Amino acid sequence: MPENLILLAVLLGGGFIFLAILFRFVPVPLWITAIFSGVRISLVELTVMRFRKVPPRLIVRNMILATKAGIPGIDSKVLEAHHLANGNLNNVVRALIVAEKANLNMNFQEMAAIDLAGRDVLRAMQISVTPYIIDVPDIVGLARDGIQVEAEALVTVRTNIHALVGGAGEETIVARVGQGIISQIGATNTYLEVVENPIAITERILADGLDAGTMFEILSIDIADIDIGQNIGA
Repeated sequence: MPENLILLAVLLGGGFIFLAILFRFVPVPLWITAIFSGVRISLVELTVMRFRKVPPRLIVRNMILATKAGIPGIDSKVLEAHHLANGNLNNVVRALIVAEKANLNMNFQEMAAIDLAGRDVLRAMQISVTPYIIDVPDIVGLARDGIQVEAEALVTVRTNIHALVGGAGEETIVARVGQGIISQIGATNTYLEVVENPIAITERILADGLDAGTMFEILSIDIADIDIGQNIGA
């Protein structure tokens, strides 16, 4: 009788050890979660991911997100490849979801290319849907009458999706708008022209195409604040 109990204990202990090792290398619970979430992926694929140093949970989680959002053509191999290329998989899939909801015609390959180019693809898609305001402070121009005009501008932009790879960033917009306002102030005969009609300045700047070669499309430029500075010509 004691021998039978010892044998039973050994078998149970061995069984627990076997299951622990099995669940360590074969993510059965994760596979079950994937199946119930409508994601088609095999247990073998999930197991092999561990040997490729790809986190199975990362792949499955993003496949579930894509499936729930109704995004087609997302399989584990595509996601694995992007992860192994040091891409930000979470950002790419979430950016795809934003684009899908906004009816933007973007696919995974395009998003992945933007991500690998070093852009924050999720933020770019969000700005494409919801315009973003860039503050351009500390603009100081000199009118022809010798009076300084100090201004602050607010530039409303949205992402130019097709220029994300290779397009200049926010710093370029700030520099161009600031320089454009300084030039326009310098073209006025008196500082009063700026103070009384700042819209005329921003309209002329908008016509100059300052967003060319950048990752943004400028929607509007507004003078948020104007102050009169020193009389340099006195």
